[in-house]
Amino acid sequence: MLLVLLRPGAEAQNQSLTWEQVRERFETSNPTLLAGKLNVDESKAQEITAFLRPNPSFTVSADGTQIVPHKGVWQPLAGTFESPSISYLHERQHKRELRLESAQKGTSIATSQQADLERTLLFNLRSAFVQTLQSKAVLDVSKANLEYYDHVLSVSNEQYKAGDIAQIDLDRLQLQRVQFEADVQSAEVNLRTAKIQLLQLLNDRTPVDQFDVVGPFDFGEQLQSLDDYRKVALDARPDLRAALESVDKAKTDHKLAIANGSTDPTFATWYTHNSSNNNPFGTDTLGVSVSIPLRTFDRNQGEKLRTKIDIDRNERLRAATEAQVFGDVDSAYAQLNSTLTLLRPYRAKYLQQAVRVRDTVYFAYQHGGASLLDFLNAESEYRSVQLNYVNLVGTYLTAASQMNLAVGREVIQ
Repeated sequence: MLLVLLRPGAEAQNQSLTWEQVRERFETSNPTLLAGKLNVDESKAQEITAFLRPNPSFTVSADGTQIVPHKGVWQPLAGTFESPSISYLHERQHKRELRLESAQKGTSIATSQQADLERTLLFNLRSAFVQTLQSKAVLDVSKANLEYYDHVLSVSNEQYKAGDIAQIDLDRLQLQRVQFEADVQSAEVNLRTAKIQLLQLLNDRTPVDQFDVVGPFDFGEQLQSLDDYRKVALDARPDLRAALESVDKAKTDHKLAIANGSTDPTFATWYTHNSSNNNPFGTDTLGVSVSIPLRTFDRNQGEKLRTKIDIDRNERLRAATEAQVFGDVDSAYAQLNSTLTLLRPYRAKYLQQAVRVRDTVYFAYQHGGASLLDFLNAESEYRSVQLNYVNLVGTYLTAASQMNLAVGREVIQ
């Protein structure tokens, strides 16, 4: 009964994750990605600050208080001049609206930069996922080769007992097994390392032995044209979008610098109580004033010039980013196309030929039609072809991930 109750939990712990599940866990648990999202929230908070109005000022002043007795009577508040006042700075030429617009465009840039961070981290995640699948495939091939070779050794032992082969031939066959054992051990270490890297990106503390991934380890033979990938990249690359938004924000900042060079008046009003005034109707009075700074010297000339230059700087950065996009797409396409050129003949003939040559030479060796060296060479060639094919498929999937990174979204699954 205990085993039955614990079995569902054990199966849950050892379940294999697909790429969609891995990506979902990554988006909810990767600390670097989550920290980047907080940066966007900080930028949104700055929009509140940018749109705040200037605070009014409240001032209270008192003067003329008597500090000596008046006609033999102590009157400490007699003759006090009291005047509370309120002043407010009025911002002209839509300064507050331009500050908000600049902050909102800063948030758009932060959002695009966050998407670019996610794009880069997803490439690392996809590479680790592909590396895990590749290591599993290499491990399967290595185990299959070792199992086949153990079968060969078992048959050879029987032949040796029957006197059909010499001791030296059996020894050479047994020594060759070391290579297959080394392949298995190396593949297990590589698989464990790939899983550790994947768990690190997921910020997951699951034991390596209880963690696994599944997915298609194959390649597609058809590609879109280079121009199609370029068009998608121009629309989808978040770093290019951030560069375009930086140009737009620089133009808004220039408008804000011009607005900040204008004069902002300060309006004030006050109430005065003057008990010592000889005018009986002048004891309580109201007053207003307007204060206008004379911007004779400082008209924000430096900031106007800086923001104008910043527009040109961001335009050049945008052009550089666009060139980088085209370079990334072209490089990824060349790598992908080259890998496909190598993979097609493997699937079409090399894999079948390697199996046929190995089995034929082994049959001939068993019947005295081929030497031991011929069989070992054929076995080595078969092992090399199988591992090369698996590694080429891994290279293709990595190149596909590189293309997705270059384009800005998943165009190749």
